[in-house]
Amino acid sequence: MQAWQGIDEFVSVVEQGSFTKAGQQLQVSTAHVSRSINALEKRLAVKLLHRSTRQVSTTATGQIYYQQCRQLLDGLLDANRTVNQLNTTPSGLIKITAPIYYGERIIAPLFNRLLQQYPDIELDLQLSNHNVELISEGFDLAIRLGSLADSSLMARRIGSRHFDVVASKSYFARCGQPHTIDELNQHNCLRGISDHWHFDVDGRRKDLRIHGSWRCNSGLAVARAAMDGIGIAQLPHYYTDNAVEDGRLMRVLEQHRPHSEGIWAVYPQNRHLSTKLRVVIDFLAAELGEQR
Repeated sequence: MQAWQGIDEFVSVVEQGSFTKAGQQLQVSTAHVSRSINALEKRLAVKLLHRSTRQVSTTATGQIYYQQCRQLLDGLLDANRTVNQLNTTPSGLIKITAPIYYGERIIAPLFNRLLQQYPDIELDLQLSNHNVELISEGFDLAIRLGSLADSSLMARRIGSRHFDVVASKSYFARCGQPHTIDELNQHNCLRGISDHWHFDVDGRRKDLRIHGSWRCNSGLAVARAAMDGIGIAQLPHYYTDNAVEDGRLMRVLEQHRPHSEGIWAVYPQNRHLSTKLRVVIDFLAAELGEQR
């Protein structure tokens, strides 16, 4: 414990600018502050402070020592907060945004289960396909898909998604199945928001420009058009898995499936993650990590 003696007093004097104010902050006498710092300097065999009747300032060594001590005290404060949060029941409102279809299909059902475990948490889930400004719009958390833009926000990967090329049996019966990605030029490719599909070829990503007579910026609408036999589509797996399982869609070109993309929990930069937010992120990571 001797190694810590005098550190609180030293840091307080540097930040308050006087022994008297440091004593008031720490609720000890000015004499106690002075004795503690004298003992600290003697133990370290260095001079940490310049003292005068008008002001107190750090020596060059004292400034370096202050910066290190400030980090130590911050770390201790973080440790204490973490322990306190572990013993605190998650409660209160948490405001979350997620993409519309993914939010409806995946996130909302998971939150229904979460609230059964933590009934003191209140949830406000706003679904939007636009990246809302978390801080200015008062959101605690965003669920985002794919590549993230650089920002000051914190992000944790909580799951992954992959893309499949699919079409209906009736379409393949009429137009045949593609066995190479180059054969897609002979097919009616259902376009979403992009004119390019992505593939893995010999371990490298290949972007292929596709063409077709049908376009919509809704992934759900693209999936339905594929099920209706209009054409062939490339979509994230959560649009197509159920239809593949019940035979409404068939996968092709699986040997060229592109590498999985991240599903992310994004939140404002804050070292002291609240108990409720930590619980939500950990729950989503556990659940989505078990899904394909």
